[in-house]
Amino acid sequence: MASVVEYKGLKAGYHCGYCDSEEGKVSNGMWAHSMTVQDYQDLIDRGWRRSGKYVYKPVMNQTCCPQYTIRCRSLQFQPSKSHKKVLKKMFKFLAKGEISQGNCEDEPMEPTVEDAVAGDALINKLDIQCDLKTFKESLESEEKNKGNSVKKAESNELIQSQNTEEKLGSGEPSHPIEVHTVPKPGKGADLSKPPCRKAKEMRKERKRLKLMQQNPAGEFEGLQAHREPLFPPKAKSNQPKSLEDLIFESLPENTSHKLEVRVVRSSPPSSQFKATMLESYQVYKRYQMAIHKHPPDKPTLSQFTRFLCNSPLEAENPPNGPECGYGSFHQQYWLDGKIIAVGVIDILPYCVSSVYLYYDPEYSFLSLGIYSALREIAFTRQLHEKTPQLSYYYMGFYIHSCPKMKYKGHYRPSDLLCPETYVWVPIEQCLPSLENSKYCRFNQDPDAVDEGRSKEPDRLQVFHKKTVMPYGVYKKQRKDPSEEATVLQYASLVGQVCSERMLLFRN
Repeated sequence: MASVVEYKGLKAGYHCGYCDSEEGKVSNGMWAHSMTVQDYQDLIDRGWRRSGKYVYKPVMNQTCCPQYTIRCRSLQFQPSKSHKKVLKKMFKFLAKGEISQGNCEDEPMEPTVEDAVAGDALINKLDIQCDLKTFKESLESEEKNKGNSVKKAESNELIQSQNTEEKLGSGEPSHPIEVHTVPKPGKGADLSKPPCRKAKEMRKERKRLKLMQQNPAGEFEGLQAHREPLFPPKAKSNQPKSLEDLIFESLPENTSHKLEVRVVRSSPPSSQFKATMLESYQVYKRYQMAIHKHPPDKPTLSQFTRFLCNSPLEAENPPNGPECGYGSFHQQYWLDGKIIAVGVIDILPYCVSSVYLYYDPEYSFLSLGIYSALREIAFTRQLHEKTPQLSYYYMGFYIHSCPKMKYKGHYRPSDLLCPETYVWVPIEQCLPSLENSKYCRFNQDPDAVDEGRSKEPDRLQVFHKKTVMPYGVYKKQRKDPSEEATVLQYASLVGQVCSERMLLFRN
């Protein structure tokens, strides 16, 4: 099925939730009646983003807070020290019920989710909540429901336990090369003495020696059978843990809490999604009241549905795609049988795109924004195993001029999209320019142009009176010069490829 869109044009002079400017925000938008995942992939690679079924593109050189599309190269991602602290905090909470006091790394929050779209009763949610999202799902097993109540037809819904030990992704770095130098006098280790060893290794060795003394033959054979060398290679113990090792670290049997992450299709809604929608909405309502200070009657079920459940993306399940298929999903975090957080995501041909995250404020001490983002990166890596072209994690927009939105640049390596030529540039190369100017062209080649620009607007596809026709034919029938400027603007923003695939609705 082809994408069907209705171009709404320019919307200027409305409130910005990032800098609180009353009239600074400027964007172009369109209403997507339906959209293929490939078309949306191509659109976000040109700076577009969706909020519900409304798809918008900031006018970068005019808007008060330029919003640059950012993606993380998930296969090369390595968690930072602060990321590891968040994962360790979750592990301690699940294993022993420990709650970190103070020093709680609360992720920054994005502004309110609403911005009225001029002339339409739409929700134009301009970015996802901070730190947001993330979730990673193990596609290894179909969801086993309570009492096998869910039909096999919906076995694409995924459940993943915190103590899953399956390793998820490729992309782990090669072993670091250690260069040993002789320390200067008075500095470094004393080379005349044996090297220091970890207490844990020394305890293991003493235990082995004791067993060998008790039964030199039999016990040693037993150790060999378990493939435990008497002196494990030191290089192995120095190898950094992968993201998956940290997320799925084995929990003790008598854990204090149990965490499951389930991925359920939100559009079209699966039975699992329908069964949990009201509980999920209550979490969203508490989140909006606590984080964005909304009154109790403002986060309505209708707004929640329109903003976070409705999606123009068509569900697709090609044989070479991910087991769960492509489209829009909710990643639900279940703690001890109740939902505490939900990440809204789109699974597209080349990426997992984070849309929004909301959580129960009672569990804000777990830094769920950061935690979910790490889970989503790991999920992207897992999907890559079956679908090799799917390897990026899109985090929405990076706003360098807004301090609370700069956290997205901490997930490295990452790239920003050049707003003029639509090529990806490593964020390290972009930051110096952004320090000098809010709006920047990242492509340093002065002769480079937008290779995907609209070159033949007459080939653009129009849907008029239930008939599909090229724009060249349509404009001869209509003979309305005032309409041409709008159509050409649309073509320039979506590019040649999308203009030929998507159907532009005209009435």
